[in-house]
This record gives sequence, C-alpha cells and structure tokens, in this order.
Amino acid sequence: MDIKKMNIDAVAEAIEADAGEALRDLRQALKEAKAGMTGRVTTHEQILVRQAREKSGLTQTAFAERIETPVATLRDWEQGRFAPPGGVLCLLRLIVKHPELSRELASA
Repeated sequence: MDIKKMNIDAVAEAIEADAGEALRDLRQALKEAKAGMTGRVTTHEQILVRQAREKSGLTQTAFAERIETPVATLRDWEQGRFAPPGGVLCLLRLIVKHPELSRELASA
C-alpha cells in the first residue's frame, strides 16, 4: 500500500477492529505517518510487557522479581531495546488475560 494514498479512517477502523477496542491517538498517528513524519516506534512486545506489569499492579522492580528476571532486562523489554523470548511472551499474554496468575507466581 502506498502510504500517501492511505484512507486513514478505513485503516484506523481495521486496526481497532483487530485490537477489539478504540485506540486513542491512532488517527493522529496515521495522519503523521501519511505526512511522512517519523517518530518513536512502539512494538507489540513492548505494549505486552507493560500491559502485563500494569495488570499485575506492580512496579518494574516488583514485576521483574515476580517473573524472576533482572529489572534491567524488564526495562530493556519495555523500552524496546530487546524483545522478550517466546516463553516469556507466552507468560505475559497469560498474565494480561488472567492477572491473578501473577499472584500465583509469587507463591510458587
């Protein structure tokens, strides 16, 4: 797809339908992309790490301890310097859907 010819509303609707929710600032981001403006890129993995930690209600330090990962590694994942390995991504998806699993990890 030629980004300059992109129908912003149609693309936004498709993305939101896939996400299952309205995404704040999506249309603005698409307008900026269409205009050739570059900015910070956030990966799905970064979002997943943050979501799992936030749904657990924990700080970075506490969440890193809970999943037995160095806090520096967790920060790298959240900031997009590195992507978590596949097994961790699977665990994070489970925690996002079932935050109570995070508490069970503490007692395991």
